[in-house]
Amino acid sequence: MKNIVKQLLAVLVFVLTFCGVSPAFANSRIKDISDIEGVRDNPLIGYGLVVGLNGTGDNLSSMVFTEESLIGMLERLGVNARDGKIKSKNIAAVMVTGNLPAFARQGTKIDVTISALGDAKSLMGGVLLVTPLLGADGEVYAIAQGPLAIGGFTASGDAQTVTKGVPTSGRIANGAIVEREIPFDFAGQEEIKITLRNPDFTTASRISAAINSYLGNVAATTLDSATVKLKLPPTKKDRMIQVLTDIEQLRIQPDQPAKVVIDEKSGVIVIGENVRINPIAIAQGNLTIRITETPQVSQPAPFSTTGETVVVPRTNIEVDEQAQNKLNILKTGVSLQELVDGLNALGVGPRDMISILQAVKAAGAVQAEIEVM
Repeated sequence: MKNIVKQLLAVLVFVLTFCGVSPAFANSRIKDISDIEGVRDNPLIGYGLVVGLNGTGDNLSSMVFTEESLIGMLERLGVNARDGKIKSKNIAAVMVTGNLPAFARQGTKIDVTISALGDAKSLMGGVLLVTPLLGADGEVYAIAQGPLAIGGFTASGDAQTVTKGVPTSGRIANGAIVEREIPFDFAGQEEIKITLRNPDFTTASRISAAINSYLGNVAATTLDSATVKLKLPPTKKDRMIQVLTDIEQLRIQPDQPAKVVIDEKSGVIVIGENVRINPIAIAQGNLTIRITETPQVSQPAPFSTTGETVVVPRTNIEVDEQAQNKLNILKTGVSLQELVDGLNALGVGPRDMISILQAVKAAGAVQAEIEVM
């Protein structure tokens, strides 16, 4: 009897452990739906020259800034190039952009993107010369240099040209070295703000409740729909990173407003789960007229001395008023699945469905926000 009880307990434990569906798996980590205020990337930008191109660079006679940049660079290297006319097509002026990650230290390498500024045809095979990268405050934070990796190419002949991708833009992996750090003592903070990527009062309140429940103290307060302020309790002082590491793993159920997003360019429709509609009748139909021309040739009998060959027009006109389409009634409070099923029952495509949704919204029957991209 004891063995049977042990076996039943083992089976029960197995079912609860491996077959049970925990609602936490449907939730999201705080880490995935929010950011920490002050922990962000900083954009960098610089102006430089790419050399080593195979005759696909800027035309120096029309690109004055490229010529002046080249002359200035040569003068800094001790070469006087102002007395003669430079006609090289192996040089291109470019803009260099990148992002300085949060807490990046001196010597850290970052990726940079290079884009042609003049009329260069391709940057393939080029090498970026030393280029300082500036922040929004005008200070130099990184230095970029190195060979470019281009994802596109151009091949041309006398009668045809083939271009794949964008040959005037490329990247240099680990192409810049950080020279200046942004001072930020994060570990010494006693108060931080958590910002939601999709602001919502309900989600922000759930984050505060989850943090307070975990810490066992009222340490988190909701400031608005996008901000939660966290103040370390006295027992957790000077442990901001450890506390934040644990808080990021807490799971909550994000809330979302009822919204319908429409992209008219591509015909994409995204309908939120909480979209509801009031009772409404919908009918959809288009007037289609098809005109088909099938001209025929009429000619006299062989060896006939009378008559002539003429083209006799034959026109067939079809009018489709789609009279078979009937009104469909959608009941109150239908769910997303019922709404989609009801629209599909009309046999409409995405383009017509966009017009229907906009018309239903204009009638005041959709309890949701419609956003047109």
